[in-house]
Amino acid sequence: MNHYYIGADIGGTTVKLAIIDENGTIVKKWEIPTNTDNQGEAIPSDIAVSITNTLKEETIDSSMVVGIGAGAPGFVDTTTGYIHEAVNIGWKDFDFGNLLKELTGMTVWVDNDANLAALGENWLGAGEGCTELIAVTLGTGVGGGIIANGQILNGANGTAAEIGHVTVVPDGGAPCNCGKTGCLETVSSATGIVRKAKEAAEYHPESKLNAYISEGTLTAKDVFEASKAGDEAASGVISEITDVLGMAIANMAIAINPEKIVIGGGVSQAGDLLLAPLEKAYRKYALPRTAEASSFGIAELGNDAGVIGGAFLVKKNT
Repeated sequence: MNHYYIGADIGGTTVKLAIIDENGTIVKKWEIPTNTDNQGEAIPSDIAVSITNTLKEETIDSSMVVGIGAGAPGFVDTTTGYIHEAVNIGWKDFDFGNLLKELTGMTVWVDNDANLAALGENWLGAGEGCTELIAVTLGTGVGGGIIANGQILNGANGTAAEIGHVTVVPDGGAPCNCGKTGCLETVSSATGIVRKAKEAAEYHPESKLNAYISEGTLTAKDVFEASKAGDEAASGVISEITDVLGMAIANMAIAINPEKIVIGGGVSQAGDLLLAPLEKAYRKYALPRTAEASSFGIAELGNDAGVIGGAFLVKKNT
């Protein structure tokens, strides 16, 4: 009898879902809106209903599903699936794992969404087969996942590898959703890049960035494209954000001595415009022998990394 895993990747806008077979092949993938009304209380039931309906459509009996691996954007107790806080979707002290288990009748494992992306890339993506891996996701925020000795690191209470909340501006930094100021997330995320670009454009009235700003359409992608076209202000922003991020990764690398550093998330779509200056900064700050052991790469699984990682979370626990 065939067996299947279900991966769920919960984001602030959508929940990505997939039915995946034992080899990691996606049988069916889809997404549903993330309903953040009333502190996201309806998200577990929305996921459960969607999974039930899709299994029926695919004529897959629930007995063939080994379990659900879900990723949440916050601080997760991986032993229970309890979410201590997930700011983007409104959860605080939310018993997500047990709720989803009750609603579906399936075994549920939960981890941080960036950890699932790291597991996915380690199983079938850019970090395939690596026993020491750092995965960084650059999107609205900055997430991180570490695999050491072939195992994902969760830490004492689920906050291991939260690279986005490394302090990089000790004084006068921008406020972060976590309650601190000056976090890496406020500098090197898509949101941080846009904020930095707006600041830079004030000193460069000739910059193309000002046209985007006046139209209210400026995105991180625009900043990279303007930099590629030779815009001085945009190039300065890219140089700054990659320098700060490269230093943060170098500091993290000294702890685990990675063989691969994988960069994913929406910002990674900039490709070499991001990767080249980032790797240069990393090698500037890293211990030379640590840097010798590590290579950089762009994540290969794209938006599927989280659901594939969710499937692997089930696979490795059963």
